[in-house]
This record gives sequence, structure tokens and C-alpha cells, in this order.
Amino acid sequence: MDVESQTSSEGKAKAQLAMMTAPVMKDEWVRGDPGPFGLLCFGMTTCMLMFITTEWTTKAFLPTVFCYALFYGGLGQFVAGVLELIKGNTFGGTAFASYGAFWMGWFLLEYLSITNKALFPGVQSGKSLWCGLWAVLTFGFFIVTCRKNGCLMTIFSTLVITFALLSGGVWDPRCEQAAGYFGFFCGSSAIYAAFVFLYKIELGISLPGVRPVAYI
Repeated sequence: MDVESQTSSEGKAKAQLAMMTAPVMKDEWVRGDPGPFGLLCFGMTTCMLMFITTEWTTKAFLPTVFCYALFYGGLGQFVAGVLELIKGNTFGGTAFASYGAFWMGWFLLEYLSITNKALFPGVQSGKSLWCGLWAVLTFGFFIVTCRKNGCLMTIFSTLVITFALLSGGVWDPRCEQAAGYFGFFCGSSAIYAAFVFLYKIELGISLPGVRPVAYI
């Protein structure tokens, strides 16, 4: 009996020690990955706007873009950014929330510019500087992607070019049309990246562009 008692006590002690030394599993509030959703919000809305910028369709399509810019590209992407921040992804949260707020601001600005032209005159220099400022911001994000993966590097590098061309497009329509083609490629890259990450998570399939890089 003494041997059995001693063995039982040792077993309990080992079990308690294992529980104390075992890593604490955090019960995360956000269990899924909001990244693919945020990328789709950005990519789909960007492509829709570029249909007009490239002149593949007329400005009569603009009301449709307004609606999706507010809810899908704006609100949806902003929510994805907040969820990324909760998960601890500072880069993803900052980028998604920034561009989500951009789309909501873009919708309001364009809507008010159309409905109240006297209150919101088209100031070319200001719009050019505004696009240039977003190009600088996007370049800052691009630097971070040099330690992420090829998909994100492609999205942010082409977005920098798009904003730069839009800045020049305020003065030259040909430059604006060129921005439309780069912007469409950028949006398409975001859609591709969304499915790359989604397939990796759900199916375990690794497509080109998902491999981590470390260029800086």
C-alpha cells in the first residue's frame, strides 16, 4: 500500500508540474483571418473605380462605385483592419483601416463635389498634392512588405505608382488613364492575394507569391 500511495503521489506531482509548465493557450476573440476579406474589399472596389479611370466604361457607372466604396471598400475594409489589430497584426490593421477610411472619405468627397459644386470646388493643386501624399503613405507601407511576401509587395508597389500617376493625372488626362491601368493591375493583385491566402488557410495549397521574403 505504501508503494502504491507513493506512486500515486508522484503521479499527481508530475501532473501538477506539467500543468504549471505547459504554455497558456489564449482564447482569441478573433479566430478567423480577416486578411483575405480585407484584400477583397480593397481589390474589388479599386478595380470597379478603374473601369471608369481607364475609360472602359462611362462616368454613368460612378453611382455603383459610390455604393461599394462606402460599404465594401470603406466600411468592410475598416472592420477588417480593426479585427487585424485585435489579433495583434499591426501592419495589416493599420493598412486596412487606413484604406478603409480612405474609401469612405473618397465617397463623401466625390458625392459632395457633385451635389454641392459651389461648396466643394475642384482645386487641382490640392487634389494633386492629396494623391501625392497617399503615394508617400503607401510607399511607407511598401517598405514593410519587403519582409512579408511577394503578393503584398506587388500590391503596394503598384499602388504607389497608381497614386503618383493620379497626382499627375490632375493635369494630364493621359496620365490619369495610365493610372487606371496600374490601378486595375493593383486591384487584381489584391484579389489574387486574397485567394492565395484563403487557399493556403483552407486547403493548404501554396500558390506563387505566398512565400515569405526578407529583402531588408
